[in-house]
Amino acid sequence: MAKIELQGLVKSYGATRAVHGIDLTIEDGEFVVFVGPSGCGKSTTLRMIAGLEDISGGTLLIGDEVVNQREPKQRNIAMVFQNYAIYPHMTVGQNIGFGLYTSKLSKAEKQKRIEETGKILGLEKLLERRPAALSGGQRQRVAIGRAMVRDPVAFLFDEPLSNLDAQLRSQMRMEIKSLHRRLGTTIVYVTHDQIEAMTMADKIVVMRDGNILQVGSPTDLYENPVDIFTARFIGSPSMNMLEGTITDGALAIEGAGISGLTLPGHEGTVRVGIRPHDLVVGQAQGAGLVATSIVEAVEPLGAETLVHLRLGKDLVIATAPGRVVPAIGSTVEIGAAPGSLYLFDAASEKALGRA
Repeated sequence: MAKIELQGLVKSYGATRAVHGIDLTIEDGEFVVFVGPSGCGKSTTLRMIAGLEDISGGTLLIGDEVVNQREPKQRNIAMVFQNYAIYPHMTVGQNIGFGLYTSKLSKAEKQKRIEETGKILGLEKLLERRPAALSGGQRQRVAIGRAMVRDPVAFLFDEPLSNLDAQLRSQMRMEIKSLHRRLGTTIVYVTHDQIEAMTMADKIVVMRDGNILQVGSPTDLYENPVDIFTARFIGSPSMNMLEGTITDGALAIEGAGISGLTLPGHEGTVRVGIRPHDLVVGQAQGAGLVATSIVEAVEPLGAETLVHLRLGKDLVIATAPGRVVPAIGSTVEIGAAPGSLYLFDAASEKALGRA
């Protein structure tokens, strides 16, 4: 296992800079997830750690050793790709053991490692099968097994679940998290799916346009986003965002009544964020924000219903508790409790505090 440090890490392609001098420490044994939209630099950063991309500037340390000029095979890390990258003409066992091909281990020791890895991943009865006979989840386990068998100091995962269906993705998330608990090896994981990030990570790194916006635990990023981008990217459904104005210490939002809020010392135009689960249908009594609106669409989810309606000129999503499903076109009252409103500066989009 090893600590990984990024010190002013830069990646440029000619005159285009893809990663802008980022700093980050990944502690020994941590599960760190890079998350952000396509093109934000997360996969490029992962590939620099792996040695698959040259570093244009800055320093990369793995286990307190500078590795900028080291070849991938000299870094003792293992990478699991999106497309599995397993060989169809080889058996499961041969695929898992491929990384040991050039090692100096005896044949018996290699086989022992393959069998132990297969057992950990639940593949012990499939070692003689070929990939064509496996499910998508089993193929992904084979790819993970090939990385595990080398006993690396860190695992790097590049969107490994994006080719799987929703149910299998959920299952594999838990399997990878469980694997991390058993092995205790440092994991760096890249995804554009914030649900994967929230459910798997010890620490999330939010990236945008080659920069790190915020680093923290899933709970910290959900409760205390530093800007509008992070606030809307973390959490599902995405945070509602409304136009507001603070005048003489009073907040005004078109189409809503506001009372009982403690506001930060800010005047002028603001953006007001409310998470859909904090904007509740039929629970306006004692709320800091109260509004009446016409239902435009509903999404029944069983335990709750997402209700789409308009607040002023903005379309928002609220939550109906239990199995309540308001009729489309009906008028409902919605409310958000004090402390559940997030305020952001309209110009810089930086967080101002909660109200």
